[in-house]
Amino acid sequence: MRSVGRLVVCPTPIGNVEDITLRVLAALREADIIACEDTRRTGVLLKSYGVSAKLVSYHEQNERARTAELVKRMHAGEVVALVSDAGMPVVSDPGFVLVRGCVAAGLAVEVLPGPSAALAALVASALPADHWRFAGFLPRRRAELTAEFAGTETLVAFESPRRVAATLAVLAEADAQRPVAVCRELTKVHEEVVRGSAAELAARYAEQAPRGEVVLVIGPAQAASGADSERALAAVRRLVTAGAKPRVAAAVVAELTGTSANALYRALTA
Repeated sequence: MRSVGRLVVCPTPIGNVEDITLRVLAALREADIIACEDTRRTGVLLKSYGVSAKLVSYHEQNERARTAELVKRMHAGEVVALVSDAGMPVVSDPGFVLVRGCVAAGLAVEVLPGPSAALAALVASALPADHWRFAGFLPRRRAELTAEFAGTETLVAFESPRRVAATLAVLAEADAQRPVAVCRELTKVHEEVVRGSAAELAARYAEQAPRGEVVLVIGPAQAASGADSERALAAVRRLVTAGAKPRVAAAVVAELTGTSANALYRALTA
């Protein structure tokens, strides 16, 4: 009788196929089945390393149904490797439902280290890395976007190349001199990191949008003075007293004052 199986989360290269780790290759060779976002793309990667494995699709449209199937297979003793098209599964990629499903079922989950576009961009940006936040894909609504920019930590986020200019224009309206790095096609042949102010880069990409996959790294907003923070918090309290929801009030005041919406909300509910 076979022992209970497990899930092995395997990050894959974000561009350069040589960035795969030896541990990931070993895990992919040893797995009974590999759950992948795109079987064709993963098939190309495996072929380049001579790995022969059984593949099954696992993506946003089928992850709940597929999770039940894979958990059943692991209970029967199989080892399942999970990969996405690039980088670490679960981080802005499918996989969360499967990891949660394994934990709920009492199955072991092993996570292997590997390539990360967010970390590579953060380091390449030359912006503060001691206190930073990953936002995934940026929201499209202006108010939500402005709220994302209000934090006093470095912000790392994914953005569509078609929206880079518009996103940076919103940032430049609030703080034209905010430092930004636009990291494009990381680890690939045409890798490029462009650093400058929000105003400079908004103008640059308004003329010609960047090509390929983009990671934005935005320096921290300047912290408001103690007096400014108190006035902002007082404004939030007045809005809430008038009937506004706390998070909405905090976001509105943050947009107008440049303070952190999260900080205002925490102070309000403390």
